[in-house]
Amino acid sequence: MSESLSFKSLGRCEYGETLHMMKTHISNEDFKNEIWFLEHPPIFTLGTAADQKHILNARDIPIFQSDRGGEVTYHGPGQLVIYFLLDIKKSSLGPKTLVKTLQEFTKSLLENYSIASNFIEGAPGVYVDDKKIASIGLRISKGKTYHGISINVDMDLTPFSLINPCGYEGLEAAQIKDYKNDFLHPLCKNLYTFFFILILISFVMSVEFS
Repeated sequence: MSESLSFKSLGRCEYGETLHMMKTHISNEDFKNEIWFLEHPPIFTLGTAADQKHILNARDIPIFQSDRGGEVTYHGPGQLVIYFLLDIKKSSLGPKTLVKTLQEFTKSLLENYSIASNFIEGAPGVYVDDKKIASIGLRISKGKTYHGISINVDMDLTPFSLINPCGYEGLEAAQIKDYKNDFLHPLCKNLYTFFFILILISFVMSVEFS
């Protein structure tokens, strides 16, 4: 990799504020490749392909129109969100290749916890027992990526039943805790944050960024 890559743990951040931070970062003249770890307070987000009819009952959960790709999803405490702010102009990563790479990264992560996962053609994300455990939504602007992956770790999955996740009626959600009770949220334990970083380094080291 010809440029440095920074990792940042941001804790819990409001979605709209984080989106503004990402847009500001990718527009900076001194842009640097960064990967952000964080989680969001409860919120439903709509991607650019979203139909609001897939929100069945929002209750008191805010709804936010995002500029990422994809349909509707839910973010909340106990979900690990990883945002990839990368310059891919001179790399081999096109949109489809990048999504596939992120899927493979998530699958490798789950394998480290003896959780077998799979992909579904035409439905980006990662699945365990036909339930969605990780969602992927990206945007590329002037050769730079932002947004990324949300991985359900140890959270209240009830809000997923209030929507058609990613536009699929009846799609259920899963989380790592369902399969690995002793898993600790990486934002809460430095050791696990370090472990995630090691896996991410192995992922990005195979890609040349400009």
